[in-house]
Amino acid sequence: STIGDSKTSGRERPSSSPSPISKPLSLIFVPCRAESREQRRSFRERPPQSRSPFLSATSEPDKEAGSGMSATTNRRQKDITKLMMKDYKVEMETDDSKKFFVYLHGPKESLYEGGVWKLRVELPDEYPFKSPSIYFVNNIFHPNVDDESGELCVNVFHEDWSPMIDLLSVFENYITQFLLTPNPLNPLNEEAAELMITDHSAYEQKVKEHCQKYAKPADVGVSGDKKLSKEESDRNDEH
Repeated sequence: STIGDSKTSGRERPSSSPSPISKPLSLIFVPCRAESREQRRSFRERPPQSRSPFLSATSEPDKEAGSGMSATTNRRQKDITKLMMKDYKVEMETDDSKKFFVYLHGPKESLYEGGVWKLRVELPDEYPFKSPSIYFVNNIFHPNVDDESGELCVNVFHEDWSPMIDLLSVFENYITQFLLTPNPLNPLNEEAAELMITDHSAYEQKVKEHCQKYAKPADVGVSGDKKLSKEESDRNDEH
């Protein structure tokens, strides 16, 4: 089915899709809504929040309306903790765990190997029954990433979303596969798509140039290995 024609498809109701474990991992690339890209166009220029950026895996969960931890808050905390236990660097933007950054290392044996990207994650109030919004903060040359907003669009964030999918699966499986299998036939970055089709060698060179220019580990404040450096790990443990 075609999505994108309706602003509500797949984001106003829980998906009836089966658990991702029970079906092959597949990526369907979909166009981002123009107004969504426009709203997020200036995100990369936003100043960071002046607060402690790290969430500890043992952080006290927030309370809602004095009635204890809600199911959605518990799920948010659980998903973030699972990311941290897999050594992803997580940097909070807000105290309610709804907006934060995750640092992603390029897949090994891919054009993006050696690069590190800072991805902004927004969890809606209805998460996990509504999908997260995720987009790149530092630039990446990829046919299916909007060059200005950094938004990536695949069907898992739309019709194929299921509450059974957690954030660890999003990063370990879907986004990794997204980087490994770009689709130039449904592009958000037309320059990257055209170059991939007409001159693949030049496309590969430009991907690597962007990695060197925008995604060096030192530029985003992480070590070159996927595992956190001892300094980063100790700093997470302190907060």
